[in-house]
Amino acid sequence: MLTPPAPVEGAPAVSAPPFAGHALPTYQVGSAVPTRKAFGDALAALGDNPSLVVIDAEVGNSTHTDEFGTAYPDRFFQTYIAEQQMVATGEGMHVRGFKPVMSTFGAFFSRAYDFIRMAAVSQANLYLAGSHAGTEIGQDGPSQMALEDIASLRAVHGSTVLYPSDATSTASLVREMLDRPGIVYMRTTRGSYPVLYDATETFPIGGAKILRSGTSDSLTIVAAGVTVHSALAAHDELAAQGIAVRVIDLYSVKPIDQDTLQNAVEATGKRLLVVEDHYPEGGIGEAVLAALDHTHGPYAFRHLAVSDLPGSGTPKELMDHAGIGIAAIVAAAKTLAGKA
Repeated sequence: MLTPPAPVEGAPAVSAPPFAGHALPTYQVGSAVPTRKAFGDALAALGDNPSLVVIDAEVGNSTHTDEFGTAYPDRFFQTYIAEQQMVATGEGMHVRGFKPVMSTFGAFFSRAYDFIRMAAVSQANLYLAGSHAGTEIGQDGPSQMALEDIASLRAVHGSTVLYPSDATSTASLVREMLDRPGIVYMRTTRGSYPVLYDATETFPIGGAKILRSGTSDSLTIVAAGVTVHSALAAHDELAAQGIAVRVIDLYSVKPIDQDTLQNAVEATGKRLLVVEDHYPEGGIGEAVLAALDHTHGPYAFRHLAVSDLPGSGTPKELMDHAGIGIAAIVAAAKTLAGKA
């Protein structure tokens, strides 16, 4: 049997107590809070756990890891724009018993993908947070947009991929992810969006939330992150036209809530619309289709995703141009429901 290497002399490993039960920041329902800000708030709130360390790639004022750095400067590390070194440092921290959180723009984790892949081979526990996801970041342009990150991180063996839609779910999932083994990735949003959930809600990894439903729903809309808010607005427009739809917040992309998805699609005429701020390949649409039991099909399926190379503009302009805005969701839903 293989034995692990002896500890480095003078560098004792730390113990990592669980994060469950630690208090989290709370937010008023309806208030506008970026999920990247809630991520930073949660790290600072959980920092009294001495095993937590945070490593940033010179974007701490944007990812909000600087809040942890201010509160716990002895456990905050800056690797600047060396994302490979950031992940390598995190793996070293893991070996010594720490809980390493690494944060940068989601697009920039592509620079460290080999290190992430090899960390999974080594069965390391690493916690990655990618902000500024999708076309929603607007004026920063396509070089900064994470549009492949869900696909690449889903493909890592044993990984977990989370994409919360509001501040409450983000804070809760930060605590959940830190007690989970393997490579865990959280995708956060740049802009401010309304808080949907109160502090009593729980968000187990592998779950989903049904935000709108009724007995006469004609189809299911599945969204995650920023597109949840677009789906809710589309729901209201459709309801005003007499078209009832179900809306699911798929905050856990991997593992995925197969039962909730299957039951919703069965209850809504086997009609399904997925909308995501990501390229179609390997994203939420493919994850949802893979989760369905196709012996119950066929399903009427529409997939709204970013199919063209984005440009630069306001978040609304870019999401509309990509065909994932409110109007596109309404039109696709009406077509699926036979009401076009």
